[in-house]
Amino acid sequence: METVYAWLSHYGYPALFLLLMFGIVGIPVPDETLLTFCGYLIWKHTMHPAGTFLTAFAGSATGITVSYLIGRGYGHRVIYGYGRYIGLTAERLARVHAWFDRAGPWLLTFGYFIPGVRHFTAIVAGTTELGWRTFAGYAYAGAAVWVAFFLGLGYLVGENWQRAFALFHRYTLEASAVGAVLLVGWWIIRRRKK
Repeated sequence: METVYAWLSHYGYPALFLLLMFGIVGIPVPDETLLTFCGYLIWKHTMHPAGTFLTAFAGSATGITVSYLIGRGYGHRVIYGYGRYIGLTAERLARVHAWFDRAGPWLLTFGYFIPGVRHFTAIVAGTTELGWRTFAGYAYAGAAVWVAFFLGLGYLVGENWQRAFALFHRYTLEASAVGAVLLVGWWIIRRRKK
């Protein structure tokens, strides 16, 4: 994390843009921590609120767009070339496509808040050939809400940003685990009914 702070201190807004872009694509960058820290820097009057929000939004939107384009360009090739080794058939891909048509757009919006999910939803959206306008509407709205939330959190708690973020992160992980268990339970019940 010290390297991230050093980059941000030295390069400012361009570093924020690049770190968030690469973090959304999947390179290990502590995105939420970075945004919360930037909120704290806004509180200290070191960074400008509008400039920080616009830069962070642009980095996040660019990153999720790159992931979508990777899925769109290479997803089918990878699945058809290597999917059989992990049991991914054309029939299963069709089911994923149908499911993503129903729930995927909302996952693009709220997946930003679920650790690990935001890195894959755009690739899946591209692979299932979700339309560009649908993708952009949901993904960019999610980016705006996610960026605003963590910048706001850092701004509101000021010097206590690290403690507040640790509490938020802890409860987010617990809520995600409960959500995953409920989702698996729902899936098992549905399979048994069929």
